[in-house]
Amino acid sequence: MRPARPRRIAVLARGALTAALALVAVAAAPAPAEAAFEPPLPALDITDTYVTGISSGGFMASQLQIANSAAFKGAAVFATGPYYCGQGSILHGLAECTGLASTDPAGIVATARRWSEQGKIDPVAHLAGKPVYTYHGTKDPLVSERMSDEGVQVHRQLGARIAYHDTDPAGHGWPRPDGALPCGTTFYPFLIDCGNDPQGELLTHWLGSVRPPAATQTGTLSEHDQDRYTPGGWAQLYSLGSKSFLYTPDSCAAGKPCKLVVALHGCLSDNKFVGDRFARESYLNEYADTNDLVILYPQTDVSVARGNPQGCWDWWGYTGSDYAQKSAPQMRMIMNQVRALKR
Repeated sequence: MRPARPRRIAVLARGALTAALALVAVAAAPAPAEAAFEPPLPALDITDTYVTGISSGGFMASQLQIANSAAFKGAAVFATGPYYCGQGSILHGLAECTGLASTDPAGIVATARRWSEQGKIDPVAHLAGKPVYTYHGTKDPLVSERMSDEGVQVHRQLGARIAYHDTDPAGHGWPRPDGALPCGTTFYPFLIDCGNDPQGELLTHWLGSVRPPAATQTGTLSEHDQDRYTPGGWAQLYSLGSKSFLYTPDSCAAGKPCKLVVALHGCLSDNKFVGDRFARESYLNEYADTNDLVILYPQTDVSVARGNPQGCWDWWGYTGSDYAQKSAPQMRMIMNQVRALKR
């Protein structure tokens, strides 16, 4: 019997790690509240829209930024690889989106340009000069430095203006001041502290300058029906949660013009696993209160039928071959919420 190849061993090791994390997270996560009929999103005076995300949420943020570039003014991605690296296959995704094999940034850019010409995504010309912030930790065991670099290459070749934070000894997590876990940790609830403020960095890259964050959150975190924004009206069909979270500063609720940030959790971090913890502890809300920002936190859900037991956003094609195009059901759901928030 031939010994397993190194690549296969690495794939199995990554699979074992994520499976173990899933089991621990399920055991440790608070029991979700009973389903309820949540209200629709409010109509607010939204001006510009931005998107950010961690891990699978980072892949989805890139997909949204590139496929819907006319709608988003900028993006920020954490612990993630290139746009469309999954190419419709979980095995391909595990190999090329995590770093076991190199992707083809030039080929991905060529695909984006072709889809742009075919109308499957917005014209890529919209990406020229738009700010994209990328964060990658040197101790990330799931996404390699090469994959993060190649994600940056794709955005750069499409004309984006890049800021790249890649020096922290961070694990696979969302770094924020006073995070729950040490910087190098890769573990539930994936909120880590590396002694700096990436949220302030990404907002400054997007907006030019920002006011300091509030000492405590003074706005409102509310829950809203997500089924009504999903194609077909049933979120679970596409491994989506039945509700989303929205953080609204008092100024925005009172009618002041505000910018919208769509913030996307990673795998093992949707409502079923962590409740509203990512929505409460992203450290975006503190900046929202002082900078007139509304933060939308869409939610996934686990789905055995879709082969998505960890509640990941679709970065490899479990909802269909168009998962990275404007017609993708998860992206359509998010875009429907973005449009609903605008008066």
